[in-house]
Amino acid sequence: MQVIRQLPEKPTESCVLALGNFDGVHLGHRRLLESGLETAQKMKIKLSVLLFEPHPLKLLFPEKMIGLLTTSEKRLRILEQLGVDTVYLLPFTHQTADTTPEKFVSDILLRVGARYVVVGFNYSFGSQGKGTPEDLQGLGEKYGFGVSVLQAQTMAGKVISSSSIRKALLQGDIRQAQSMLGRYPCLCGKVVKGEQRGRTLGYPTANIESAEDLLIPKRGSYAVWAEFEGKKLIGMMNIGMKPTFHAEYKTTIEVHFFDFQGNLYDQELTLDIVERLRDERKFSGVGELLGQLQKDAVHAKKILEQEKIEGGLYKSSVFR
Repeated sequence: MQVIRQLPEKPTESCVLALGNFDGVHLGHRRLLESGLETAQKMKIKLSVLLFEPHPLKLLFPEKMIGLLTTSEKRLRILEQLGVDTVYLLPFTHQTADTTPEKFVSDILLRVGARYVVVGFNYSFGSQGKGTPEDLQGLGEKYGFGVSVLQAQTMAGKVISSSSIRKALLQGDIRQAQSMLGRYPCLCGKVVKGEQRGRTLGYPTANIESAEDLLIPKRGSYAVWAEFEGKKLIGMMNIGMKPTFHAEYKTTIEVHFFDFQGNLYDQELTLDIVERLRDERKFSGVGELLGQLQKDAVHAKKILEQEKIEGGLYKSSVFR
């Protein structure tokens, strides 16, 4: 897949263009991309995606925590696996934000060679998001490209959306988030040094410095897995503020991998979150904490083994 980071002076070839932010590349996004791919194959041209970085909200409301579901790198990997030929990953600037809907079409969509455009029912574009899918269809008629607007994709009566997935993760509902994503929700980040208390307790942990702007699920313990040097590592993760040892502390992400010995410092890891184990809590002391960690380990191993038997565990590795 080709990633182009600036607008061409003029289109080199025609394409079907999928528009959206595609955060999480959830099942709704995937249906949109499938529709685009079907159209591209019929028209015998390529499928492209237009993305902006940083996320528009980050530029327009810098004080607001976005809570992204995927890093840019993971999003690109998933798009490639789903059959996208080209991604236009363009800088989002104040000038971009001030572009009128018609200038957005004439100065951006036409310059990337859009002959057909696919969007979701709630897509907005142009200055202050004033452009609607209906406006895009009208502009398509004016400038000579087709437009398809996909209606909301639902699951059990609920609309599949990035905001619904964020809500599920903030509530600790991993299975709900997984069902809408079509894969495990994940956390990405670098392994950094922590307090190193875990090794003294017999549960050494990798402390994860989460990638910027990624959403962190509800505090608590989770069953997780990761891939490192071609091997599958299974373990349990804790997201919390260490209330047993600190009155106040920043939120940390720690993961203990079962049956692993090695140095993970400075490694970039992607943790696939399989299931929530329990809430964070303050223990009376180290003894009570150790007893709970032993129960958590048994619980996590049981969940991960069952997931593996049922064919779920590791199946999302194609999107890593």
